Amino acid sequence: MKHNRVFHRKALLLGGLALIGVLIACAPFSVVTSLTTSATQAPVSDAAEATSEAEPEATPTPRPPDSVGAVPSPASTVISTDLEAQYEAVYERANPSVVNIQIERAATASDTGTGQLPFSFPNIPGLPTPDQPGTPGTEQTPRVYGQGSGFLYDDVGHIITNYHVAGNADNIRVGFADGLIVDAAFVGGDPYTDIAVIKVDIPASENIEPLALADSSAVNVGQTVVAIGNPFGLDGTMTTGIVSALGRVLPSQAQSAGASFTIPDVIQTDAAINPGNAGGPLLNLAGDVIGINTAIQSEVQQSGGIGFAVPANLIARVVPSLIEKGTYTHPWLGISGHDLLPEFRDAMSLDPAQRGVLMMSIVKDGPADKAGILGSNEEITIGGQSVPVGGDVITAINGVEIVRFEDMLAYIVEQTSIGDTVTLQVLRNGETISLDVTLEARPEAAP
Repeated sequence: MKHNRVFHRKALLLGGLALIGVLIACAPFSVVTSLTTSATQAPVSDAAEATSEAEPEATPTPRPPDSVGAVPSPASTVISTDLEAQYEAVYERANPSVVNIQIERAATASDTGTGQLPFSFPNIPGLPTPDQPGTPGTEQTPRVYGQGSGFLYDDVGHIITNYHVAGNADNIRVGFADGLIVDAAFVGGDPYTDIAVIKVDIPASENIEPLALADSSAVNVGQTVVAIGNPFGLDGTMTTGIVSALGRVLPSQAQSAGASFTIPDVIQTDAAINPGNAGGPLLNLAGDVIGINTAIQSEVQQSGGIGFAVPANLIARVVPSLIEKGTYTHPWLGISGHDLLPEFRDAMSLDPAQRGVLMMSIVKDGPADKAGILGSNEEITIGGQSVPVGGDVITAINGVEIVRFEDMLAYIVEQTSIGDTVTLQVLRNGETISLDVTLEARPEAAP
């Protein structure tokens, strides 16, 4: 493992690579208003120091001695707020544990359709550049260089980042805030949740503390948050904002059994997250990680005030398995469904206030199929498109009400394990029945 204290700071402005995910990995610019104001004292007037001509007997007002040749200058008072002090404390605590991740990998067809690389080559120490000649008689494979962020998870050198940052990298290099640069090894990753773990050897003298994971179920909309990372290669950048919404879903990079999946319970924030922030922490004011910055919604490939972070509770569930096995296997129900739309309720003669998830299709021989869950068998037209209806409507799982499809997904992903048996409350032909389903392993992903 090579250690280099000369941190390479050439801008790796990679045309927005910073490893953009299904949406744009890492998002928004925001102007952080300073909470510091200054008050200026006026200097003592010369007139106040002179004797009055009308009263020659008056004694001049004494003044403190000045240094010889010194010119009096206005004094300034800095007014700090509690919030500003909290921001400073969070940065001081967390920034040493946030890293800049540089990767190298072979270019793929998805990187460019023109034979041109999607961004320029940075001059990364120890990595080849286009200027270096190849072996005579051989054809060099185009290489892609990118970067993202990450944070130290434990005291043995495991670092958490996004799967789309490090998942397919051939070489990984990590830079710490104090200038230490080390090579990293890929430990494991889960494309379903866009979480990956890499590992570095950190000298004992560094004494870098890992960041703690918070309970993301305790996060509230309106809560103040801090993002630290390396947007556009600007390492150690901190931005602030609030939690804008909870319970969002993000499309996963992975597919299995011909089905697409989503990441549940995602945190939405207006803290500035941009390309290069991917994999960095979203923190509360205690300096604990509530999520990992993953994507933005933007038409310009930079922050538009809508950023997304995979929640800490999902990280806590997935990461131990990635460290131990290199992979994480998700429990699987084997269904596809949709929230109950008014058109669905009308076509199925359901109560106008009925809520739940309509089963659109059931995977043959999957867990739901084995338990007797029924998919839709009729079609209606909505907006000119044929949509299946008539299947079972799931209204609760293990006694927990299901209003939206995301509710069921979040429960299965976060509350269950492979082999668990869950009880589904099902509305079928106007009657409510209960069915037990034994969860199986989700088929292997095809990222």
